Amino acid sequence: MQCHRCKSEMVVEEFIDLYDDTGHFNFRGWRCFICGNVYDPVISANRRLHPEPIGGKKRKLVVGVN
Repeated sequence: MQCHRCKSEMVVEEFIDLYDDTGHFNFRGWRCFICGNVYDPVISANRRLHPEPIGGKKRKLVVGVN
């Protein structure tokens, strides 16, 4: 897998987390060798539910406002 942030290689890693409502303590995810970016099933689901903004819909830059 390739990192979304720096385009470097990612490795599968087991992470330790606090107990959640499902009772799980450990979870598997991907971690980038270079920048440390983490990608797991929860992050993946959130990205599918909240896609990137469509191009051209950025905030407008206001210059010279006092």
